[in-house]
Amino acid sequence: MSFIDGIKERAKADKKRIVLPESEDERTYKAAQQILKEGFADLIIVGSEEAVKKNSEGYDISGALIVDPATSDKTAAYIDKLVELRKKKGMTKEEATDILLHKYLYYGVMMVKMGDADGMVSGACHSTADTLRPSLQILKTKPGTKLVSAFFLMNVPDCEFGNNGAFVFSDCGLNQNPTAEELAAIAESSAASYKALTGDEPKVAMLSYSTMGSAKHDDVTKVQEATKIAKAANPDLMLDGELQLDAAIVPSVGEFKAPGSKVAGHANTLIFPNLDAGNIGYKLVQRLAKAEAYGPMTQGIAAPVNDLSRGCSAEDIVGVVAITAVQCQLN
Repeated sequence: MSFIDGIKERAKADKKRIVLPESEDERTYKAAQQILKEGFADLIIVGSEEAVKKNSEGYDISGALIVDPATSDKTAAYIDKLVELRKKKGMTKEEATDILLHKYLYYGVMMVKMGDADGMVSGACHSTADTLRPSLQILKTKPGTKLVSAFFLMNVPDCEFGNNGAFVFSDCGLNQNPTAEELAAIAESSAASYKALTGDEPKVAMLSYSTMGSAKHDDVTKVQEATKIAKAANPDLMLDGELQLDAAIVPSVGEFKAPGSKVAGHANTLIFPNLDAGNIGYKLVQRLAKAEAYGPMTQGIAAPVNDLSRGCSAEDIVGVVAITAVQCQLN
């Protein structure tokens, strides 16, 4: 059984309701057909019945619930709730009505907020900002959350490194240039995500172009400081740094460059020093190693709302929905 098949089996055990608000994109329907056939999540597609019927032509989505904001009997309650949530920002009923009738990502997030759905997946044709903005405005962050961040769950075929090729890469989608304190928070959240989704012990590498002081630069110092902060806050977590990528995942290199480290050479959770490195890194592995890349998955929002790369395939959407469903079980 592949890694993602295992996730799907977990999702089947306690099916959750996942909203797909991008009813204008054909990939939504191709993915929905497969999800419904495999039966690991209940789907809600937000859009007008006419548009959904037209755009889904050729795909069997008969098992999905189609919700048209213009005709749903719950829209009025959503409008009132959105006004209540955003009144300090000057939200009027007219503005709330316009948003919910025309911005389906907001409508999907309101469904989660009101308990009519468990999670949402979007981003095939919207930016990360478009997906996360309504989530942060409406759902807010989890209690105790230090920082909302994003990770990719990577599954590299025929790979001897990580957990048989399974890795968490973070942050690859949200925080541009995190401080040492923010990097430490990203590491903590990513370790928890890895544990929750794989069931295995996270081994966290704080990545740099330097290993254990081999180079001197402010960027290196930031990662060193982040490592100290994360270790102090999580003394039982297997975490080390700063480590170059090869020292982090290749046992022989890790033993040579960072002797005595329990993480070096065995890392499965990789924390990149900034968004440039993270985004480039996951796409290199995805395209050159033909890895499955699921995300960017968010961590720290009060309910599971996950992003997609705009270059995603329908199969990518299927995987992210499965992972989101499992996150809903754990939320």
